[in-house]
Amino acid sequence: MNLLNSLNSISDDVKMGRNVRLARFINLYGCDIGDETKIGTFVEIQKNAVVGKRCKISSHSFICEGVVIEDNVFIGHGVMFINDSYPRATTPDGKLQTEANWKVEPTVIKRGASIGSGATILSNITVGENAIVGAGSVVTRNVPPNSIVAGNPARVLRKIEPSLEAKHGSVE
Repeated sequence: MNLLNSLNSISDDVKMGRNVRLARFINLYGCDIGDETKIGTFVEIQKNAVVGKRCKISSHSFICEGVVIEDNVFIGHGVMFINDSYPRATTPDGKLQTEANWKVEPTVIKRGASIGSGATILSNITVGENAIVGAGSVVTRNVPPNSIVAGNPARVLRKIEPSLEAKHGSVE
């Protein structure tokens, strides 16, 4: 048995792209991982979650069912995603809830976004293209593209200005 595989829990239903790099002690099941993505230690990615190409998922992060992470996204250490606005352990009649008792609420992290360490992203949220979420933030509403948000609840601090290279093309 390969030592790396013995330290990871990867179910047969995981769709793995080319050149994906996996650290030890990860848990992946029923998810899709894009080409050239790097996944750090102690990461869990649940069923029906999608991680795009060339992403970096840092250690201790939790990506639950219903989360879609597009290409070129950075997820910092210990980032938590939520997929239920009103979680409960039991039904109104006191029985333990099952998947039949609730509906997954989606979250989308658009291309090129960065989520800082320790951030919590609530359900039904879209983080816009190239946006940056500050470390420790709690994202309770959509984040506009090309903006920086931080705080609890996260608020827009400023827009990200395009670089000179993007405005004028590269200088050679």
